[in-house]
Amino acid sequence: MKHPHSRWRHQKTQHREQAGCPSVFGEYFKVAAQACLVLAGGAAIALITAAFASMVTLVHSWQVRWVDTAPWLAWLLVPSALAVARWLTLRYAPLAEGSGIPQVMAAMSLEGRPYRFQLVSLMQSLWKIPLALLALLFGASIGREGPSVQIGAAIMVAWSQFWEKRGLPFHRFQTNELMATGAAAGLAAAFNAPLAGVIFAIEELGRDISLRWYGILVATVLTTAYVLDTAMGNIAYFGIFTGAALERHMLVWTLACAVLCGLTGGLFAWLLTKGPTGVAPAAINGWMRRHPVLVAFLLGLVVAAIGHFSAYATFGTGYGVTKSAMAGNPVEGDTLGAAKLAATVASYWAGIPGGIFTPALTAGAGFGANLASLTGNLVDQRVLVLLCMAAFLAAATQAPLTAAVITMEMTSSGSMLLWLLIVSVCASQVSRLICPVPFYHASARVFADRLRTAHNDTSDGQAQGMLPGKNGADA
Repeated sequence: MKHPHSRWRHQKTQHREQAGCPSVFGEYFKVAAQACLVLAGGAAIALITAAFASMVTLVHSWQVRWVDTAPWLAWLLVPSALAVARWLTLRYAPLAEGSGIPQVMAAMSLEGRPYRFQLVSLMQSLWKIPLALLALLFGASIGREGPSVQIGAAIMVAWSQFWEKRGLPFHRFQTNELMATGAAAGLAAAFNAPLAGVIFAIEELGRDISLRWYGILVATVLTTAYVLDTAMGNIAYFGIFTGAALERHMLVWTLACAVLCGLTGGLFAWLLTKGPTGVAPAAINGWMRRHPVLVAFLLGLVVAAIGHFSAYATFGTGYGVTKSAMAGNPVEGDTLGAAKLAATVASYWAGIPGGIFTPALTAGAGFGANLASLTGNLVDQRVLVLLCMAAFLAAATQAPLTAAVITMEMTSSGSMLLWLLIVSVCASQVSRLICPVPFYHASARVFADRLRTAHNDTSDGQAQGMLPGKNGADA
């Protein structure tokens, strides 16, 4: 015979189940399981990003070897590689061109539209790895952080869809939050900069999109950083900054760097936003749109020419050049900053997959080293390089907090954070005088409009405050 209290508890449980009220324990278990799976997705992003980084390092060594052996081959290999990469992009991954960050922003802006997942398709995004490696091998001035962001968002979306098909949907997390979490994890893993990943998600991805920020984003980024540290070690990307704030006129030089890089970074963003057809004479715009592969070939010749006249310092991401300049070593030529800016614009205009973060930091480092040279090295080059790195990136993206924090983490320069924030905020404001709409947002608008047109969607995302108006961007 059952105890009367046991029978009472059994009846109460039956009543709760009949009323459709799940047990508190069961609900907590589901939430915990979903959170653990999201963290597992972050770990996967870290491993894939680490593998991508290792491949970029290997490809860079090959690129240096062939340039040292037969530099004249650049006139043939660079344009051919960009043309092949452009053809493969158009043929197999048309939504993977460019950075990858605008695609994520566009996908988040198209909330409620099923076709938005094309922008964060796992297959489309993974194409960025071999295509970016091909371009880097033959001298394109691109980075891997933008692709890492798109790949991170795509992995998180695919991971959630995988579990949804198996009866464990991530109901506690909105799809936009999963995209932002994956994107932040991708950026954090690309540079071993977890704080910058979180700031980037809030400042850039959350600028025009309404998101509920959960601790899961921070936890996932920290998981990504932990896995990356375990696999590759906790090493500052550009090494440790060994300089210190100037004893005299520090504010003056900070503002000088902000103005210089604000103007050049604003021009850089404006050129990327306009695209080749926005800058070229109207008479040849139609021809350029009909022959994108040939245009990529011609832009490859421009990249090769810039490399030739800069001792090939503009080839690749620019990692080695930036690390050397930050250590106080002299750089090749007095126009490295301008040369890297031009090479990056030409590479991006070719329509191949590739980011702009590292090339922008390298351009900033070049401007800083060139500025120090103009002073006869009376001002510490290391300080000017560090300030210009943050300033140029802030001007290019108009995301000053992200620029300051990512520069600090990549150079282990915590003592300079105040000056990095000042120079980034000022440079970002100067940049707006030349490029009023942030480049990533203008480009995201183009991707969103492209998908709306392809699916005959006449609704206007701008009316919902999702993205800024189109500003002539040519993604």
